Amino acid sequence: MHSNRLIHEKSPYLQQHAHNPVDWYPWGPEAFEKSRVEDKPIFLSIGYSTCHWCHVMERESFENEEIAALVNKWFVPVKVDREERPDIDRIYMSYVQATTGSGGWPMSVWLTPELKPFVGGTYFPPENRYGRAGFPLVLERVAEAWKNDREKILQSSAAMMDQLRLQAGGSAEGGKDRVAATVFDEAFQQFRRAFDSERGGFGSAPKFPRPSVYNFLLRYWKRTGQEAALDMVVETLLAMERGGMHDQLGGGFHRYSVDEYWFVPHFEKMLYDQAQLAISYLEAFQITQNSTLALAAQRVLDYVMRDMTAAGGGFYSAEDADSAEDGTRPKDKSEGAFYIWAWPEIQALLGLERAEWFRYRYGVEPDGNVMNDPHTEFTGRNILFQAHTLEETASHFGVSAVEFVTGIAEAERVLFDARALRPRPHLDNKILTSWNGLMISAFAKGAAVLNEPKYALAAVQAADFLLETLRLKDGSLLRRYCDGDAAIAGMLDDYAFLVQGLIDLYEATFNFRYLREAIALTDQQRSLLEDEAGGFFTSSQEDAARLMRTKDDYDGAEPSGNAVALSNLLRLARITGNVSYERAARKLIAVFHKGLTQSATGMPQMLASCEFDIAPQREIVVAGNGSDEMVRTLRAQFDPNRILLYAAPELAEYQPATRQMAGGGGTAVYICENYTCRKPATNQEELLQLLR
Repeated sequence: MHSNRLIHEKSPYLQQHAHNPVDWYPWGPEAFEKSRVEDKPIFLSIGYSTCHWCHVMERESFENEEIAALVNKWFVPVKVDREERPDIDRIYMSYVQATTGSGGWPMSVWLTPELKPFVGGTYFPPENRYGRAGFPLVLERVAEAWKNDREKILQSSAAMMDQLRLQAGGSAEGGKDRVAATVFDEAFQQFRRAFDSERGGFGSAPKFPRPSVYNFLLRYWKRTGQEAALDMVVETLLAMERGGMHDQLGGGFHRYSVDEYWFVPHFEKMLYDQAQLAISYLEAFQITQNSTLALAAQRVLDYVMRDMTAAGGGFYSAEDADSAEDGTRPKDKSEGAFYIWAWPEIQALLGLERAEWFRYRYGVEPDGNVMNDPHTEFTGRNILFQAHTLEETASHFGVSAVEFVTGIAEAERVLFDARALRPRPHLDNKILTSWNGLMISAFAKGAAVLNEPKYALAAVQAADFLLETLRLKDGSLLRRYCDGDAAIAGMLDDYAFLVQGLIDLYEATFNFRYLREAIALTDQQRSLLEDEAGGFFTSSQEDAARLMRTKDDYDGAEPSGNAVALSNLLRLARITGNVSYERAARKLIAVFHKGLTQSATGMPQMLASCEFDIAPQREIVVAGNGSDEMVRTLRAQFDPNRILLYAAPELAEYQPATRQMAGGGGTAVYICENYTCRKPATNQEELLQLLR
């Protein structure tokens, strides 16, 4: 079997291409030198291991001997895993979006030997179709242009890169270091206009979960009391929970819904979605006490513990959308095969009565329930969704609620066990520091809100794994761990997301070690990535820096590193009293102030961080033996603008006043606002009175 240079890489995505006839190189000096010496452009292909159209382009073009020969003849082919190198991905994605008006993966970009892009696109079919030029024709035209129009290519490429650099860094010139209330109000109104009041979510199909929006709206509701902000979030979360985007048997959420009903999902499961959505459901539960929201969060966390946790405690990155129909043809994969059901299969497993119950509850149809199926992947199959509530289903069949709940739970267990015997989707087993940081936050908050010790343990084990395995002796972070190998210098989101997770873990456990680690990593982040003008660069890697130093601000599937860094700085400034954190936060706001005022809906996590900045400041200090009942009460509250501390001796290094609070054996809870503490509560009744 043919092997290329990717055979030596650890990335699961790069390994997927290690036996292509395309002579792939990993991103690095060997490929760059070959491009210079042979005077060939680089063909750069960027994707990730659970990307559906990446798999399609591989099968159609990169495994095709004739097409591969064209790539090898005219270009130096280079593969990049966007999850390992988001800094490289972001630079070239900005080029593709600027020149084509859209972007996505697989991303296909042709570069000069100096790594400057001059042609870009996404998926190309193997022949002319879908209104797109076929990949062989594109290869031929690019090669001809490089040969015949070299000077024009170099000039236009340099001009475009200069333009992108101007836009990438942000400027504090004229930017205010605080955000006016009108900015939040306008963002709220824009989300309100985009809200789908019938089906939940924002906009039309396809519908993506965007937890940064929920984070902002819940905090806006907390400050203003605007009920519509809360309602939009709760209705969206409940609609997703009922739909096919939610794995009704195994828990967790798929990437997005291809329709407006949250019914037909793109079936991949990403760790960052699980982390952020778990927090959204937990926070909505804190506010509403709707047990459906708590159960959805619990099922996400249980899914991650069961299927996405490595032996050392870290969390894997993703599960693919595609899987084999059976074990005999591993190459013959289809979308959602692991998750969908034929009606005869359900009948055979459950028996007639329970099958009918299950069918009514989960919208199963004898001939399949997916009407719009352009790729005929769901013919005769069913995507499970909650067509009827438990109460409606029990009433329909005339059985008691107790009997029905017991019966349907058993049916779900039988189908879950049967599903587990199917070929599983591909698991991307790399452990990313950034996404693990998000997941640590989710488990920490799950432990606090649901009072569940196993979630705290999961968060602690993951944090310890990252701090021991993905941190160098100089205190800097590495980004990726896979198959025993830790590599790639940490980037802004690695530092920011892990710091956030460690602060959340401190608040959930009162283990001072995690707060101290958060402070140390913040200082390291500032030394490596902070711009004197304000804000943080995405990466300190030299290969990316010589192309373009970017400061991300857009909150998409993941929050921007700068938005989370702002929240961390503001929280740590209040925890430690360190004024340099406050100054850094002010400069960061000033750099992004123009963007917030002009396109706030693109930066909802930054808005959420700024909500913390403008809300009344409140610090809650627990002293004494930490009564479980009183601490549970504090953690059960949705109070996103407070700082929760434990008056341990180590804290007095930063907050000297807590030294006087720490005495005595009983529990005392101090609630402090504007640097003034009220008389402490020493029992549950007094605490509830203070909180009211």
